[in-house]
Amino acid sequence: MKFNIHGKKLEVTDSISNYIKEKLERLDKYFENPDDITATVLIKLRGNEQVVEATINANKFILRGEESHKDLYASIDKVSDKIERQIRKNKTRMSRRINKELVSDFSLNFEEPEENDNVIVKRKVIENKPMSEEEAILQMELLGHEFFAFKNDETGDVNILYRRKDGNYGIMELK
Repeated sequence: MKFNIHGKKLEVTDSISNYIKEKLERLDKYFENPDDITATVLIKLRGNEQVVEATINANKFILRGEESHKDLYASIDKVSDKIERQIRKNKTRMSRRINKELVSDFSLNFEEPEENDNVIVKRKVIENKPMSEEEAILQMELLGHEFFAFKNDETGDVNILYRRKDGNYGIMELK
C-alpha cells in the first residue's frame, strides 16, 4: 500500500508515520493488489482531541474512517480497526455474484469545532457514475455514511440512498 500522510496544525514525525504505516499495512491482506492501493491519512487537532482521517482509494470503492482520541496512537488504532470492520462487515455483500467484478480489488478470502453552524464548511465533488441500488448500499456502507447520492443505472436519474431509523434503507428519486 502507498501512503500520503499529512498533518494539519501538527507535525508528522517519522515515528508517527511509521506507526500509521504499520497499522494500515495490516489491511493489505484484504486486497488482491495492495501495491496499487493508496491510503491518504490526515492528522489534525480538534480542541484537545487528535483526529485521524484515513481514506483508502481502491479502484472502484473508497474506504474511509475518522476517529478522535486524546492520544494520537489510540486514534490511529481506532481508525485502522474501523476500516477493517467495514471490510469484514461487508464481505458477504461484496462476495455476491453481481458485485464480484466491482470489488475485484478486494481479496474476499478472509475470516474542528465550528463557531457558526450556518456556514458551508466542506464541499465535495463525487463521481457520478451509474450504479445499481445494491452497489450504492455497498458504497455507502464502505464509506460509513448515513446517505449516498448516485446515478441509478436502471432509470438514469439521480437517487439519494439513506439509512432509516429502523436500520433499513430508503431511496429518494430526483426527477
